[in-house]
Amino acid sequence: MIRIGSRGSALARWQADHIAAELRDRGHQVSIQILVTTGDRVQHAPFMQVGTKGMFTKEIEEALADERIDLAVHSLKDLPTELAADFIIATIPKRADARDAFVSVRHESFAALPSGAIVGTSSLRRQAQLRALRSDLDIRELRGNVDTRLRKLHQGQYDAIILAAAGLDRLGLAADVKQLFSPQEMCPAAGQGALAIECRTSDKATREAVSALDDAAAHFAVLVERAALATLGGGCHLPVGVYCEPANNGWAVMGVVARPDGSQVLREQMELAQEFSSAEGVGRAMANRLLARGAAEFLAAAETAPPAGSPGR
Repeated sequence: MIRIGSRGSALARWQADHIAAELRDRGHQVSIQILVTTGDRVQHAPFMQVGTKGMFTKEIEEALADERIDLAVHSLKDLPTELAADFIIATIPKRADARDAFVSVRHESFAALPSGAIVGTSSLRRQAQLRALRSDLDIRELRGNVDTRLRKLHQGQYDAIILAAAGLDRLGLAADVKQLFSPQEMCPAAGQGALAIECRTSDKATREAVSALDDAAAHFAVLVERAALATLGGGCHLPVGVYCEPANNGWAVMGVVARPDGSQVLREQMELAQEFSSAEGVGRAMANRLLARGAAEFLAAAETAPPAGSPGR
């Protein structure tokens, strides 16, 4: 019996059920155990006030360490870039759409939003890039699971919200998606759209069981992205985007670091031949390009940036 640990949100359950089905198709017996994380308990405070390192993973890793579960399925962008030696990302399945989605009931596109429109997102990465695109908008904090965020949109608390396209697709909730931002417009978070299967490093049986689910291209791409993020010293709470994708028989890598207010955005791009084998080296190279242009100052400013305005009309 392979025991999967999962958060209780609809998206987390979809992810756990998806991996469970894949394993059952390969002849394994699987059970799912629901765990409550810090990020689930603290729904109303801004991410910057809570402190995001491990907020969606700490309790799950404790269950792994205690051998109450055998693996965890994470949205990779929620997983800290540095794992304890006891844990390993054993498998990265095929990646879903990594882009950010513009979701609105009344407005057909981001460009169609009127000046002063209220846009909700909890991500400082999104907030900074939105402000760089449209400084006339009112960007506000938005917490809660996907259903909660969509409900707040439909209640009129926001004119639009920004969510990961992958999560909406997985839950069949893409009806109000009006636009997908290109990575050039809104560089995704490291690992966005990808799932990570985390196991105990010592658990060879589980690692072998999940190895058949690994997608080599997705694994390479997210290793690049996470190495860049780690070199920058950032996490999912900082205004950093990194995206790697296959292109021209090789790889294209994009990196973005922004000031929290969107007043300045550093962008770098790299293209690599397919045979380039060191994902971590590529990621570090991207990060070093951004650091050479002053990214450290932008990241320091983000550490003390005030949270976006609270909702309410």
